[in-house]
Amino acid sequence: MTEHPRTAAFFDRLGRGFGGDELLDHVPDTVYFVKDEEGRYVSVNRTLVDRCGFERKEDLLGKTTREVFPPPLGESFFEQDRSVIGEGRSIRGELELHLYPNGSQGWCLTWKEPLTNAQGEVVGVGGISRDLGSSSDHSADFQAVSRILDHIRDHLDTPLRLPDLAEKADLSPYQLDQRIRSLFGLSAVQYITRRRIEQACHLLERTDDPIGFIALDCGYADQSAFTRQFRQSVGITPGAYREQKQSI
Repeated sequence: MTEHPRTAAFFDRLGRGFGGDELLDHVPDTVYFVKDEEGRYVSVNRTLVDRCGFERKEDLLGKTTREVFPPPLGESFFEQDRSVIGEGRSIRGELELHLYPNGSQGWCLTWKEPLTNAQGEVVGVGGISRDLGSSSDHSADFQAVSRILDHIRDHLDTPLRLPDLAEKADLSPYQLDQRIRSLFGLSAVQYITRRRIEQACHLLERTDDPIGFIALDCGYADQSAFTRQFRQSVGITPGAYREQKQSI
């Protein structure tokens, strides 16, 4: 991606890099980080430093999650980072339970994005995790919803009916829908559609699979149904999206 001249001029005047950490140092309910292609921290905010039990940011920089978090959590985070870097796949609003070395824990929503250089090569990952609160009153709800969100992610190519999902969570369809709405501002059906379209975008960008195959992989009965939903969600057809991305 070509850097805009105004962007380049601004950072020339600033005279230094800006990772965003100094802004997010003052957001106590959000963890922020940037990692290189080996999964090592290169930029972190104060919240993450405190929760990991370090005194200074420099104490955390250069380390991987495997060196900071206890197993198996550290290994799980590390493999998640490797997946984002290796596949160029974004994580958007993943519901996770975080256990920090300082003893604190809580449910959060996590976003991670692959970071690319001027040649389009993935050279790292950036992300944030926003706290949802640690009240034990909500813990069971979060656990149930987390299982369902994992199920949706892993079964996008199958029918995902709200009554069936609610039964798996031991909730009513209304209760499950309301919990997903409270987290993402979307109904359960809208959330499933969003995950399917995000998966489709990834496959269109990263593979040469025929569009009909991608439609089936993302849970659509045929290419025409997929194309209608994709155009409604993205504004262009899957073919046009692929051409646009390949031209960048």
